[in-house]
Amino acid sequence: MRVLVTGSAGFIGGHVVAAFEGAGHDVLGFDLRSGADVRDDAALDRMLPGVALVVHQAAKVGLGVDVSDLPAYASANVYGTAVLLAAMARHGVERLVLASSMVVYGEGAYDCAEHGRVRPGPRSRIDLERGRFEPSCPVCGAQVRHAVISEDAPTDPRNAYATTKLAQEHLVAGWARETGGTAVALRYHNVYGPRMPRDTPYAGVAAIFRSALEAGRTPRVFEDGGQLRDFVHVRDVARANLAAAGAGAPGRLVAYNVASGTPHTVGEMAAALAAARGGPEPVVTGEYRLGDVRHIVASPALARAELGFAAEIGFETGMKEFATAPLGES
Repeated sequence: MRVLVTGSAGFIGGHVVAAFEGAGHDVLGFDLRSGADVRDDAALDRMLPGVALVVHQAAKVGLGVDVSDLPAYASANVYGTAVLLAAMARHGVERLVLASSMVVYGEGAYDCAEHGRVRPGPRSRIDLERGRFEPSCPVCGAQVRHAVISEDAPTDPRNAYATTKLAQEHLVAGWARETGGTAVALRYHNVYGPRMPRDTPYAGVAAIFRSALEAGRTPRVFEDGGQLRDFVHVRDVARANLAAAGAGAPGRLVAYNVASGTPHTVGEMAAALAAARGGPEPVVTGEYRLGDVRHIVASPALARAELGFAAEIGFETGMKEFATAPLGES
């Protein structure tokens, strides 16, 4: 099958290309680094004839700096996806796998002893300044316990990147309905692994810690380090894309969590990387980012049942490899 991978020279995109080529597919790379922009109709018209599947990885990622980033996120992620979908419709390309993200959920799921399953709103700056990092019940204000989130959870994006990833899903769903195309959205959780970009304002937390350790600096862990995340290895993510290539149903978008199913705290991740490199030890700073969420723990059950996908690389093995693996450029 001829497959077009957007963002093919990026961190995840490069691994996706390798997975599809390893499975015997004819892969065409499409990446801004080589002058191919998904916002360029002419470039898409040159590449899409004969393509059976588009795997859309190209995106501006990360939490960003401030609201000045909004135009860049909207242009690359929302407008870029709209241009791509229109071009796919022109050329009769009927199948799409979209790189989505767990950030579309906002804060994860929580249970209150009195009110059951609840979804706390964004944490206030005042609470964060005072070191009150755990969300509370939005009804009674009591302590809540984190719960596992599934694909049918309400979406509630909390920053520019999250908002544009959800917009991508809506655009793709509209494309599928109007064209009869088949679309799968893979909601990646915290992806890490070889060739992850170095530390920038747009990098993930694993890259930030790994970059600090390589430079001999102490990793700085925000809040109290107790934030729960699901860290999933990039080669597993690439396998999920391969599994999604033949999945879905015409006329609609189906979303799947791509996660290991075994969450760890941010503090545990920093400690694992530091131990594998022989230090320096992480320091917990109490700092925070207003757009961050506290806990998000996902169920990978639907991807296992419908895609036959399950992560294979465990946390300890993956972090030991990542601690000394080469980093990529941003």
